[in-house]
Amino acid sequence: MLLLLGLCLGLLLCAGSLEEAKSWGDTSEQVGLRAPRQVRLLQRLKTKPLMTEFSVKSTIISRYAFTTVSCRMLNRASEDQEIEFLMQIPAAAFITNFTMLIGDKVYQGEITEREKKNGDKVKEKRNKTTEDNGEKGTETFRASVVIPSKDKAVFLLSYEELLQRRLGKYEHIISVRPQQLVGRLTVEVNILEKSGIESLEVLPLHNSRQKVSGRTEDGPGPPPSTVINQNETFAKVFFNPSVVQQAKIAQNGILGDFIIRYDVNREESIGDIQVLNGYFVHYFAPKDLPPLPKNVVFVLDSSASMVGTKLRQTKDALFTILHDLRPQDHFSIIGFSNRIKVWKDHLVSVTPNNIRDGKVYIHHMSPTGGTDINGALQRGIRLLNNYVAQHDIEERSVSLIIFLTDGKPTVGETHTLRILNNTKAAARGQVCIFTIGIGNDVDFTLLEKLSLENCGLTRRVHEEDDAGSQLIGFYDEIRTPLLSDIRIGYPPRLVEQATRTLFPNYFNGSEIVIAGKLVDRKVDRLHVEVTASNSKKFVVLKADVPVEPQKAGDGVTGSARSPGAGERDPNHLERLWSYLTVKELRSSWLQSDDEQEKQRLKQEAQALAVRSRFLTPFTALKLMESPQAKTLQGPYGTFAATGPETVTQSRQGPRLPPGPALRKPYNPRIKVSKTSADGDPHFVVDFPVSRLTACFNVDGQPGDILRLISDHADSGVTVNGALIGAPAPPNGHKKQRTYFRTITILLNKPERSYLEVTPHRVILDRGDRLVLPCNQSVVVGSRGLEVSVSANANVTVTVQGTIAFVILIHLYKKPAPYQRDHLGFYISSSEGLSGNCHGLLGQFLNQDARVTEEPARLSNSTPSPALPTAGEGPVTVLEVKGHQVPVVWKQRRIYNGEEQVDCWFARNAAQLLDGEYTDYLAAHPFDSETTFGPGRSRAL
Repeated sequence: MLLLLGLCLGLLLCAGSLEEAKSWGDTSEQVGLRAPRQVRLLQRLKTKPLMTEFSVKSTIISRYAFTTVSCRMLNRASEDQEIEFLMQIPAAAFITNFTMLIGDKVYQGEITEREKKNGDKVKEKRNKTTEDNGEKGTETFRASVVIPSKDKAVFLLSYEELLQRRLGKYEHIISVRPQQLVGRLTVEVNILEKSGIESLEVLPLHNSRQKVSGRTEDGPGPPPSTVINQNETFAKVFFNPSVVQQAKIAQNGILGDFIIRYDVNREESIGDIQVLNGYFVHYFAPKDLPPLPKNVVFVLDSSASMVGTKLRQTKDALFTILHDLRPQDHFSIIGFSNRIKVWKDHLVSVTPNNIRDGKVYIHHMSPTGGTDINGALQRGIRLLNNYVAQHDIEERSVSLIIFLTDGKPTVGETHTLRILNNTKAAARGQVCIFTIGIGNDVDFTLLEKLSLENCGLTRRVHEEDDAGSQLIGFYDEIRTPLLSDIRIGYPPRLVEQATRTLFPNYFNGSEIVIAGKLVDRKVDRLHVEVTASNSKKFVVLKADVPVEPQKAGDGVTGSARSPGAGERDPNHLERLWSYLTVKELRSSWLQSDDEQEKQRLKQEAQALAVRSRFLTPFTALKLMESPQAKTLQGPYGTFAATGPETVTQSRQGPRLPPGPALRKPYNPRIKVSKTSADGDPHFVVDFPVSRLTACFNVDGQPGDILRLISDHADSGVTVNGALIGAPAPPNGHKKQRTYFRTITILLNKPERSYLEVTPHRVILDRGDRLVLPCNQSVVVGSRGLEVSVSANANVTVTVQGTIAFVILIHLYKKPAPYQRDHLGFYISSSEGLSGNCHGLLGQFLNQDARVTEEPARLSNSTPSPALPTAGEGPVTVLEVKGHQVPVVWKQRRIYNGEEQVDCWFARNAAQLLDGEYTDYLAAHPFDSETTFGPGRSRAL
């Protein structure tokens, strides 16, 4: 009887034949008393809407995927019936259109600006399963409509996404979950990659929300009925299972995810650059580089809510991860609940004994207490900062926190904004935070912002998922950093409105993508320069890349046009640029705390999303041409940011965050010397041989031009700084403040060049005058001189490869009366300067110093009241270049306050310097004369 019933159900779902069901019910005399139950079952099945077709078609052009889903349904009931269309889409995708055909009526979707309030009954419910930076998550689109009896409905859904490269593969996921067996079910994917397809595989259907760790074997091969046709640059994958094949996979029609993984050929180290109709995209994924050392702290939630499977799976995953650490890495472990429990109060090297001890510590972690997220993060960041500060690390390294929790902050600081501000202030852009949230009770918005503001990524793991495998998979993606502080530059005269070009880290198997517009569509070559740090080297890649314009649709099989796209073929590079720009604007909106700034970012993202037909948190999708038109919306908070954020270059120029001073989200880790002049101005001099640092102040007058470097006769380099005045802060001991308004550099070799830097522009004059704005990243140079501008951050000047200066740009959005936009001057390399170099900073280069203790009567001049007098103990004395000056121990912050320096402070700077104050005054910005007369020094 059961066999007969199963056969009946199969026939009914395939053909929808009511007559066969009646005939079967009338002739089944053997069922006896069970017949009424089966009749009720048949009645329910008869009235269920029948899906006659479910088809998905994707066209992927250079990693950018256009996908359209078509679903046909029939209302077989004798009364009107509500039908629900449901489709899981990638979390990183933007819906571009939704169209319904009900009988002979068409309801066309239109992307509009989101209104503040909307009470529509039919909504797009984007049930978030993970964040929007593509971490293998999905969101669910639902739309319901009432269909008249015996009538048909067609649903058409289109969405677009940029495929992310992880662990060396691009992954395109299509949800095949029609909720019932379908007479015609097809999935077609066309892939066109100009650079060539290196590898392609179709995985078995996967029926869970989260992909498992990349280490897990995925099965024997593609699903049954899958056909793959492929040549060098094009591939077509077609999946067309019969009803019988569908039933073998899943009787309920939930087949799972259809997954395609592939990678492309890479030949140029500078990356793959493609151009189409005035737009370009640059894919950068270097390989064959030695990995950077990692400094990593694992911060694990051990509160009471982690009891059971979650904590056990997390421990097992950490055992695996610890064994994967490399010998050059350093690590520590923190468990937190209402108490912060640190395994070691410092980072340790990767040795068998340390790995064993770490595993023992993890094994004995037990769940108890509340959740002190702020305290745990502060302790982890402090461990990393202390390690970097206390170790003279020659190799460049990457500092990471891997933070895992399943709850909200309940102990210590619980205010979300204060946690974010505390973390950002402590990390200072030097520590990247990668967060994992487990379960439904986690404050995922907090984790998302923590990662977004601190150059990391975030993941969400559901209760039913394997937290251990997710943690391992997440770690696999960041286990091998290859480059840090990546900056990609293009000629500003040729490129405009580029997406972000500064990236904190590049991990093996991933990819950096930049898109932009070409000012001149007829350009035949594009100069590209990539600078980055790798281990002990500073990597510089330069190339003039031939530009080969294409026409939209060249070589593409099948249409990539979204419904409602208009009459012209879509430019996939223009769509990609819009996609990235909207994502980055939304990321900046999430990070901003200034309401006016947030409103501007929202309006800019909203306008571009409407033009591009993207359904975003700022837009809505309205169904038109119906008296009962409904609005489909994606609620705020359903999208996350794309990857680690640094400096975002918007279509309307730079965005300055709030606060008294502009804090650059991108903090270049250039190995600069501590020798600098910054702030009021405060001077710092480093003596690397004796490992001493001295500091002093110069209280100049507004309008004074100070000689910083004077080496015109030998290396041909002169650096001067012009001062600007400002009132002193209230209750301060000074009457006024002074800052560097302009830094001028005169070069006499290899040819005469004049360089003038202000907080807003750089002027380079080598016979032809070139003006560079400071709010755009650019690199220019030739014949031994290179000038590199990092937007609103710094200007680096390199001479003959042996002399390098870094000029910091300090900007204030809402300056206090005593604040001015100003510059800081830092010496990155002084190798090419001569031993005769002079100036306020230059006189100390290539010199050495020592500190001694002598009686307080040492100084011939009147001692400072703050210093001990004779009989009160010895005085610390700094000896340099024959000068002896009393000093005290002091701490100073340099490089925009992001590095703390311990230095010996000379209160009377005149005793430390040669000559008089007037000897350091230049007559004009490019004055290269230098005369140091005899006589006693006087106070500066």
